[in-house]
Amino acid sequence: MRMRERLKTKISKYMSYLLRHDPKDLRMDEHGFVDFNELLQKIREKFPDADEPLIVEIVERSERRRFELRDGRIRALYGHSIPVKLGLKEDFSVKILYHGTTQEAARRILREGIKPMRRRWVHLSPTPEIARRIGLRRTSRPTILEIDVERARRDGLKFYRATDEVYLCKYIPPKYIRLMRN
Repeated sequence: MRMRERLKTKISKYMSYLLRHDPKDLRMDEHGFVDFNELLQKIREKFPDADEPLIVEIVERSERRRFELRDGRIRALYGHSIPVKLGLKEDFSVKILYHGTTQEAARRILREGIKPMRRRWVHLSPTPEIARRIGLRRTSRPTILEIDVERARRDGLKFYRATDEVYLCKYIPPKYIRLMRN
């Protein structure tokens, strides 16, 4: 069982790389979709034991819902460094979002705002707990920043819901960000 979980993790990371950053020779449309079978063949070049049920399991059981399967095609839902038109609807309901990061990055963010860095979007979380979990990837003591979405939206910023746990925005200026006290 443990072997299978490690294989799923490796395949998921490879899928993320292909669908977010470098589709290699996969034919990707403007919305980031590639043919499922074409992706499966590409994955099998690196992971010969990969099969359709395993890929579908990765898509459907992913904790953070990273991928979307539709009409025999698959894409990453967020995290792109390549240009794709995700076609997400603007969110008008969320009032506060959170960003988990390192203490050092938080100091810079409070001066310069949250930038997408090597990606095309800033990723935000709907709860401090999710932001903390994300921040734990980079540090054992994440700093949580609170984003005043309601105020930012009034000033013209747009926020999009990619999944239940991931919201996107192009850039968050520092005036909408505050350090969350633990």
